[in-house]
Amino acid sequence: MTAGGYLDSPWPCEDAGPARLQAPHGIAGMNLRPGETLRCVTRNTWMSTMTVLGAPGEVYLLTHSVLRARFGLPTTSRVEQIDPITLKTLRRSPRLPGGPMWPGGMAIHRNGDIYVVYGRWAHRLSRACVPLASLKLPIDQPYNSFVILDNGLIVTKNLSDRTPARLTVIDAETLQPACPDRDCPEPSIARLSASGNTVYVVGVRSIFRYHWDAAAHTLVFDDDWRFDYIGSTTQTYGWDVVLDGQDAWFMDNGRHNYVVKMIGSGLNSTPNRLIRVSLNDARDHQILTVSGIAGGSITNPPLVDLQRRIVLAYDSANRYLRAWRFEAQGATLTPLWEKSPFGCASHMILYPDTGEVVINDYRRQGEEVVVLAIESGQELARVRTGGLTQGVVFPSVGWGRDFYWSSMGRLARVFVQ
Repeated sequence: MTAGGYLDSPWPCEDAGPARLQAPHGIAGMNLRPGETLRCVTRNTWMSTMTVLGAPGEVYLLTHSVLRARFGLPTTSRVEQIDPITLKTLRRSPRLPGGPMWPGGMAIHRNGDIYVVYGRWAHRLSRACVPLASLKLPIDQPYNSFVILDNGLIVTKNLSDRTPARLTVIDAETLQPACPDRDCPEPSIARLSASGNTVYVVGVRSIFRYHWDAAAHTLVFDDDWRFDYIGSTTQTYGWDVVLDGQDAWFMDNGRHNYVVKMIGSGLNSTPNRLIRVSLNDARDHQILTVSGIAGGSITNPPLVDLQRRIVLAYDSANRYLRAWRFEAQGATLTPLWEKSPFGCASHMILYPDTGEVVINDYRRQGEEVVVLAIESGQELARVRTGGLTQGVVFPSVGWGRDFYWSSMGRLARVFVQ
């Protein structure tokens, strides 16, 4: 089911929900059959970050400007409602104030309106893309998206690897702060994740969480749940965390120099790692190298299939993808299959009913989008979308046997032929 703060839609926000399971609600899989192939329709965009779905037939696209950032000037974001088949713009917002450039986030709240956090601004828009309210956020740094708690409150934070993260809680109706900001114990690059009314933060060296205290009307730090995943190693920071109800899953060595592609972009000499932390007891944790190859790096979360108990992790810098099967409590991970070279770097889509995974593969200096069978790694179909950059942002499902793929300067609708 859709998390309680979001519109009841197959894909109302990035990764389909704040737990980042990357799986749609109430939409069947592609169910690719022998002889069927993938085709695509594309359009050039400014910098496309994600698509989300509203009511049946509604598709919204978030884009932002970038060139001004090269001159130290503030950038803007924009929301479009697009035709679900042709991708043509049906309606669009004016340019929304942003500020410092970083891909932001968009979601449709259970109240029916669209919310955007981009740069240091939060915006509320109608489904006709008409701005209703705006809030300038307190720190002059980019805020990297947000989560909506089950109680309807919006939580966002600044992005920095030098200054501590600061959590801002926003009342969705007034678009004003709902309580005083909370300073985290360390900086954070990763986007927030949430389960119920609990917010999870991957800091630059540890993962920790805050619970919403309804009586005190504030976020409260959980002193009993924190794991230092860096420890005595030389690893660099982790990225977004997936919450499967029992464990938190994420990957480290997130520092890189991505411009066009993640391949070869790692800046740390060590391999990157997959990290599992029990949601019940942070002392119950596990760390595995993904490829074991030096210079490993990523910029996104792993993928967890709860039904089949499979986790996918990857090393984007070294073009490596790997699957493990895990036990009910996640304690034992058994290698299942691997693919190399395979240039995956983006957020993914998992269709739980069919076990199909949508993923990218950057090769021959261009991006291809692939559908794999998660249990075997078998390639079911692929299509070249024409994007010159390796996508590292957010896809979404469509309303039929199709999905939308964002890769910065290009948006593609991929469908079954």
